[in-house]
Amino acid sequence: MRWTQTLIPTLREDPQDAEAISHKLMVRGGFIRKLSAGTYSYLPLGLKVLRKVENIIRDEMLKCGAEEILLPALQPMELWKKTGRDKDLKEVMITFKDRHGKMVCLGPTHEEVITSLVAGNISSYKGLPRIFFQIQTKFRDEIRPRFGVIRSCEFIMKDAYSFDMDGKGLEKNYKKMYEAYRRIFDRCGLPYKALKADSGFMGGGESHEFVVSSKAGEDIELGHTFKLGTKYSKTLGATYLDNSGNTHDIIMGCYGIGVNRILAASIEVSHDKDGMIWPKSIAPYEIVIMPLNVGNEKVRKFSEDLYENAKKCGLDVIIDDRNERAGVKFKDADLIGFPIQLIIGDKNFEKGKLELKKRKDKSSQLVDKKDIIEILKIT
Repeated sequence: MRWTQTLIPTLREDPQDAEAISHKLMVRGGFIRKLSAGTYSYLPLGLKVLRKVENIIRDEMLKCGAEEILLPALQPMELWKKTGRDKDLKEVMITFKDRHGKMVCLGPTHEEVITSLVAGNISSYKGLPRIFFQIQTKFRDEIRPRFGVIRSCEFIMKDAYSFDMDGKGLEKNYKKMYEAYRRIFDRCGLPYKALKADSGFMGGGESHEFVVSSKAGEDIELGHTFKLGTKYSKTLGATYLDNSGNTHDIIMGCYGIGVNRILAASIEVSHDKDGMIWPKSIAPYEIVIMPLNVGNEKVRKFSEDLYENAKKCGLDVIIDDRNERAGVKFKDADLIGFPIQLIIGDKNFEKGKLELKKRKDKSSQLVDKKDIIEILKIT
């Protein structure tokens, strides 16, 4: 992508309403913009990171044999009344009456909906075990939205649900999902902790939460796994017939990940005074090509050719083709946190050299320009 063709409105000052460093840097780096309290628009860089995180999650879910679905955001309140959770989540549910006079809500979570779906479509042991997952927007009317996307009213969640015949099956799927979560957070470069936790309004038995310590003053919950048992299946009629014709309640598990929070957590644990420091796996772009003087025709042409060749080789690259001072380009590259900065200055270029700088430790080295594609492939 070309910088001049991408909306990247960087700022030099912190937004006045931002408390957490992730909130400050996501606004300053041009990743997000606030629409109202607890709701944010994702600009191109922010959306690109979101998609990379989603792809990692989706990849690990599919490796587990989970099936991807998409459930409605609009949910009838009658489902919530059956489980009694209309009272448990009353303070944060966004509810309204539709034109037909029925009460509906914007889904804060989807246990009722998925259980109802399974109840209507799986009735035999032959249809079990199953794991379904989705990546979808949730809505909660937070009493005090804060820390940017860490605690917002509209957020993206990966929620998965397992359905088994017995506790042994649940234990197997729970372990499978637990290990998938470890791989997801490892691939996202996050130093997480897995802790035993209270099941809260979700109900059921054992649960674990995956957290990252935040400088915002509290531990940011990235994911939560629950052994639900029959809390929802018993209430909503999700049963199966065994091979002898006997009826049993399906045993459930639930597994959530806050997708937006992974972005914020990564920034909270990996930044310095100059800006964000992204791991390559979820960086908005892995490499930024930085011709410092686009008025130099030789430098400009080399940079353009390098950019096109890098794309053809499958490298994740953006070119800073702005006619800006070198200092502006350096500050923006550090603020946004691209893992690799390829700096093309007039003097080094004339000597056949380019400067390759790593954002994480700010180390740099001069490399031969004729070998640069191969060097970038292995850096």
